[in-house]
This record gives sequence, structure tokens and C-alpha cells, in this order.
Amino acid sequence: MDPGPTTVAHSGISEMPTRRLHVLVVDDDLDSLVMLQVEVTRLGHISTGARDGAEALEKHQAQPFDVILSDWNMPGMSGLELCQRIRWRVSKEYTYFVFMTAFGDHAHLLEGLRAGADDYMTKPVDSEVLEARLASAARVVGYHSELSQRNVVLREEGHLSFEAARIDPLTQISNRLRLREDLNALYSRVKRYGHRFCAALCDIDLFKQYNDTYGHIAGDEALCQVASAIRSALRQGDTLYRYGGEEFLVILSQQGIAEARQAMDRVRIDVQNLRIPHRRSPAEVVTISAGVAEIEDMNGSHDDWLHLADDALYRAKENGRNRVEEQISIWDAGHTAPLASFTSD
Repeated sequence: MDPGPTTVAHSGISEMPTRRLHVLVVDDDLDSLVMLQVEVTRLGHISTGARDGAEALEKHQAQPFDVILSDWNMPGMSGLELCQRIRWRVSKEYTYFVFMTAFGDHAHLLEGLRAGADDYMTKPVDSEVLEARLASAARVVGYHSELSQRNVVLREEGHLSFEAARIDPLTQISNRLRLREDLNALYSRVKRYGHRFCAALCDIDLFKQYNDTYGHIAGDEALCQVASAIRSALRQGDTLYRYGGEEFLVILSQQGIAEARQAMDRVRIDVQNLRIPHRRSPAEVVTISAGVAEIEDMNGSHDDWLHLADDALYRAKENGRNRVEEQISIWDAGHTAPLASFTSD
């Protein structure tokens, strides 16, 4: 224990602080502990006491304090060790740590600061000095609290910005940036685990004529309705992207070519059933065409895979639109482009 008890010389200062602090007073001398707690309360703060470092650490871990006023020498865990343990602890809240000591030499002061203390007071503790230390603590704790809140906001804004950059602003579905990221992960799964996926490239039929007839505002509304219909028709594990203009890309997970074609035919029917008028279309409503291609354990890139879906989409357009075509490629182990392919109606 430090030589000499902790005493407080009253100065008559009773001005309320700008920030009310939760203060933990740590001292093994009961009289000193009680006197300092009374003075902390008189200055407008909330005071809690602890008789040694171990008790203080336990209370702080249960409910972090804004400020800890700790004696230096105590039985068991010293104030120096308590300070070190507090600083080792990862916490969102900052705790302002002040040593109370009768030691006046610079060696002890530097040792305490190196342990992570913010300040110190010599015994006996003067009321004006205590008030000044708590005022400094209020500013520092308030600054750290504000900084922590700002960091939370920045992280949330950063996450929102990250997500916003991967969402098409019109249709509110994933865009090509997200598609590229997802394709890289998907291809790794195919090569490592042999999972099966199909890609379906969809295109709104005669969309230029629709825009020319009804205007671009109506065209944007039609894009949103079609995107919503496609998304609603897909399974939970499937993903939808706006590929560009009036084109959408669907990734169908764990489906072979036959199942994928059936799924996309249901999507095609759902879009047609929206009954969006299109007097320049043979169906007199907005329709889509789709091309489906399957990826398995192959040496081609995902660009090759999407080219296959695009080829199948081209065939769907050539064969009259408002239909789904599939394309299956045969890969040679030494090549990264299809050597042969065929389609089935």
C-alpha cells in the first residue's frame, strides 16, 4: 500500500460537469476509498468502489467504466497490473485510467504511462486536481465515444456503398460487377467439387420497338416488371443479374440442362402472363427469349460458358422468339474453347 492514506481537500467547487461519468475507485484502504467515492459523487459523477485490482477487473469486465482511479500499491493485483490488463482488453468503450500514488519520482510516472495510464494524481488527492482530472477524462471519453459512433456509421455506410455498387439501380437486382465476383467463386466450386450449374441468358423480345412505341419511361417500368417476375419464378438458390440493357442472366445451381430448360420455360411463361401490352410483338404482349448452357468440370473459362448461353439465346431469337433454347458443349482437355456443340429444341 502507498505510504499515507488518500485524503481529499475540499475546495468548495460544486459546479456540475458537462458529462456524467461512471467512475471506479480502487483502493485497499477503506477510509480512503470511501472518502474518494464521496468526493466523486459530490462532483456529479457515479461512483463505484473496489478494494483491490482483482475485484476492480471483475467489475470492469462485467460493466466497463468511463474512468478508473486506482491506487498503485495493493495486495494481490497491483494498480500497474490492473492498468495493463485493462489496456489488453479489446473494447469498444475507452476507459480513462488515473493512478493515485504517493510516489513523486519520474520513474514511477513513466512506468505508469507506459502501462497505458492517462494521468496520475499524488496523494493526498486535492479536490480541484480531482475535478480537473475528471474534466479531462470527460473530454477524452466523449471524444472516443463520438469517434466510435462515427466508425460504426462509416462501416455501415461503407457496407451500403459496397452493396450499392453491386446492385442495378433500376431493377434492384445484382449487376455485372456482382456477377463477375460470383462467377469466380462458382467456378472454384465446379473445379473443386464438381457441382453442376446452368446459365440462362434472357432477352426481352423486340425491346427497341417497345421503347419506340411506348417511350423509355414505359420501357424502364417493363424492365422492372420483367426482372421481378423472373426473380419470383426462381428457386432460393438461383441468382439473377442484369446483364446489360434488356438482358438478364440467371445462374441455376445444381441443375442439369434439362431441368434448367424446364425452369426457364416456366420463367418465360410467367413473363408472358404479366400481359404487358406490346402491339409490335407477335404475342401482342412483352415476352422473353432465353438460351441455356451447362457448366461441368471443364477447362474453359466462365466467359466461354456465357458465350454458349449467348449462342443458345441467338438461336432462340432466330427460331421465332418467346422460346428457350439449350446448348451443350463438348470440351477437349487441351482446349479452352468449344470444339463441337449441338442444340435441342
